[in-house]
Amino acid sequence: MLAKLPPFIVRRGPLLLRKIHMPSLTGPRPVDWKSAAPPIPNFAPQHDSLPRLPVPNLTGTLKRLKMSLLPLAHSEAEFADAAKKIDAFGSHAGSGNLLQSRLLQRANEREQWLEEWWDNLGYLGYRDSVVVNVSYYYGFDGQPAHLPQSPAARAAGLARGALVFRQKLLSGQVSPDGTKEGQFCMDTYRWMFDCCRIPGLQGLDWSISHAGFKADELGHIIIVRRNRFWKLKGIVNGRILSMAELEKQIQYVYDSTTEEYPGVGVLTASNRDVWAKDHAHLAANPHNASILHTIHSSAFLISLDTDTPTSPVDHSRSLWHGSLSPSTSDAPGLKNRWVDKPVEFIIFDNARAGLMGEHSVMDGTPTARMCDEVLDWLADPAFDLGVPSAIPPPEPEPLDFVVDDTTRTAIDKASKAAYELADSQSMSYHLTSYGKAAIKAFRVSPDSWAQMIIQLAYARFLRARGLNREGGTYEAATTRKYWKGRTETIRVVTSQSDAFVSAMDDPHISHEDRKQLFDAAAKSHIVLAKAAGTGEGVDRHMLGLKLCLKEGEPVPELYNDPLYKRSGNWVLSTSAVFSDHFPVYGWGEVVPEGFGVAYMTGYDGTFKWDDYVRVLSFTHIHTDRLQYTVTSRKEMPNQEFMDEIARAAVDLYDLHAGQLKSML
Repeated sequence: MLAKLPPFIVRRGPLLLRKIHMPSLTGPRPVDWKSAAPPIPNFAPQHDSLPRLPVPNLTGTLKRLKMSLLPLAHSEAEFADAAKKIDAFGSHAGSGNLLQSRLLQRANEREQWLEEWWDNLGYLGYRDSVVVNVSYYYGFDGQPAHLPQSPAARAAGLARGALVFRQKLLSGQVSPDGTKEGQFCMDTYRWMFDCCRIPGLQGLDWSISHAGFKADELGHIIIVRRNRFWKLKGIVNGRILSMAELEKQIQYVYDSTTEEYPGVGVLTASNRDVWAKDHAHLAANPHNASILHTIHSSAFLISLDTDTPTSPVDHSRSLWHGSLSPSTSDAPGLKNRWVDKPVEFIIFDNARAGLMGEHSVMDGTPTARMCDEVLDWLADPAFDLGVPSAIPPPEPEPLDFVVDDTTRTAIDKASKAAYELADSQSMSYHLTSYGKAAIKAFRVSPDSWAQMIIQLAYARFLRARGLNREGGTYEAATTRKYWKGRTETIRVVTSQSDAFVSAMDDPHISHEDRKQLFDAAAKSHIVLAKAAGTGEGVDRHMLGLKLCLKEGEPVPELYNDPLYKRSGNWVLSTSAVFSDHFPVYGWGEVVPEGFGVAYMTGYDGTFKWDDYVRVLSFTHIHTDRLQYTVTSRKEMPNQEFMDEIARAAVDLYDLHAGQLKSML
């Protein structure tokens, strides 16, 4: 699952004249900001029906921690020293039991012991730009052949589909996510539409939801073209506009926006403290404050970009951070965005499309489901595209900020900072020649298989450069079986995975022994993944214990141990989602010396690629495949690591195919 670690002329008109109830945009964060967002009505009973996130047993967590440190130790002495600190922390005389009792008390006094800490420390207190560092993207497959092929039609189809999903969600027609074992918590779905992240002046952001206000003030969409913002009423008198009506409205925006406007949107990509000050300056002007309110309360945002990406990497980068202008050290693509919106569709001038997601209070799986269902609907000729009304809807309304010298200077600085950030990144992309169907035929978990490819590739990558491993591998596991659960860390590196990796390049180890070591590594990974999904991990619990320290109390020695700290240095940040409509998706690395590895394992030969391959020239796409995207800073040998992933994928297949042949 996707969960990344821890962003011109004054115009008269109704926007200036109408009195709108607007919460303060420049004051301190409201204490009740999260509870102020109304729940989705049919999911409210989950508050009582779902179990609470448990506080793990201290002994169990310390045992798992110790096991996770063993393969990451650079020497036996280093591991022994860390193990001694773990034992001391968990002893009767250690501070672990006292902190555990405080954490248990917190859990008894709150409906979710981790939520506030995770919101603040994982996301809302993070002050670097959310672009690259936090936000994620999904790239969509091509417009279905039975629909008009213009960019306006592409945007209109996505807009109608998303409004239909929103309507179903708010009216209780969206079924809960889950597995055969039970429902998943749907609480974060309330942060999908009609809301926005707000930059905080005091070091903590928050999100504001306008859901539950007057219906006639909701359901509008923000369209951005050439940096100019427009308000489009997607719902009129309770009726979602038809695709034809939306297409006409969006085409009006294209036709009416032929010149560039000041790129106010790029301010949202700044360091969060910088953006908070710029945001406060904007909001001090009543006209600008009303525009900000309209953006914040919009159902979602559609960016009509001028890019025309064709390759997978171009498609990815255009979604991830927008176009760049090396000649001027400028980031024009981000001027046409508002990256604080949780749902921002992006339509390019060649009708390619995708989504950029804000990650703070909602992980990627809800938006993945929404996009997947919308794209399924649009691919079905029977989907109701709506019937135009005899009464034309109101034309889109331009929202032109008052841009003074202070804001103009801020835009220039923000754009250059965004350019430097985006230009510092490297990306590679790979599709294997086999996928889920083949892996399942070998009776292996596709996720464990994909992770062992990454482990083998990274070990070879380090060995070729004479480097030690200086961190762990993060994989996100969902804890949504619990009320307000989000994620726990799967610490992928194990002694079993290291033994398998070592054996693959040891000529003295037989084919059969390598296969047995792989099986042991995959089994260990499955055990860890299942445990993490029940809240039995390491990292969230250890964080909670540390946060239970009172002011003035010494930090336990364990937390400063070099090996312990190294184990949380996520040199490989990995996660997976699946949609057969996402030929590209990803996010950024989380440490300067690391890689972000987004992968998909769900392709099994059922998806039809002909039209998309023709349009995007993805000549190497296979219907049954694994999909990898790797991000890193430019100074990291990104393509070299991806080359090792490609080689490891072949070697893993050959390992299993060879054994299968020997058994026939």
